[in-house]
Order: sequence, then C-alpha cells, then structure tokens
Amino acid sequence: METKPQILLLTHGGWGMSLVTGVRMILGSVDFVNEVPLLPEMTLPEYLGKVKAEVEKLPEGSLILTDVFGGTTTNVGAKLGRDFNIKVYSGLNAPMLLEACSQITFTGALNMETVLASGQEAVKDVVEEVMKAMNK
Repeated sequence: METKPQILLLTHGGWGMSLVTGVRMILGSVDFVNEVPLLPEMTLPEYLGKVKAEVEKLPEGSLILTDVFGGTTTNVGAKLGRDFNIKVYSGLNAPMLLEACSQITFTGALNMETVLASGQEAVKDVVEEVMKAMNK
C-alpha cells in the first residue's frame, strides 16, 4: 500500500491552520496537513520533542513548511529535516500551501521545486502589477 505524502506546518502561535481553513474552501478535505504550533509557554526542548514525534510519522516524500526563516520553527524544522531526510521550506504562504495540497490531492505526490516556486512567485507589489497590466 502506497502512502501519500504529508505536510507538516510549523508556525508561531498556530496561524498555519488558518491557511488550511482557506485551502479547504478551495479543495475540500486536506487531511494530510498537520501542524505543531510553537506556543509562548513552550521551551525549545519541549517543542523539538513534539515536532520530532510528528516527523517520525511522516511517510517518504513529505514536506515541512515553516513560517519565519531563522526562527525557532524553522531551526527545529531544519534539524529534523536533516536528521530524517525531509524537505523543509520556510516562508509559508497561501499559494505555496495551496500548490502542495493540490499536488497531493490530484497526483498523490509532491513536486518540491514547483511548491517552492509557487511560494516565491506569490509575493507581488499589487499596485505595480495592476499598473503593468493596465498599460498592456
């Protein structure tokens, strides 16, 4: 039996699950997305332990998405990604998550480079983009 990839979100305060709510409005169920929120009362060892327990359950080809590069969530993700050979991308945004969820939903797999590119390409100066479009 083949197991589809999973997505693990690591965010400060748990805001990643709000993005999941939006993705559900578009795709429906995304039961392959989980989160380990970093809460203010957690110590680093406690958070590391909680995330490690979730990472140990991830099937091959899974992905960890974090919020802030250089922050605790990303540093924990980086350590465990290296230890467990799992891709970790920082800079979580809605288009990135939607791309990853769409891929799993429709193909059962992840193209990591496309997920990363979707997140990177999503950042726009809206007024500048609108003005360019109007001038065409």
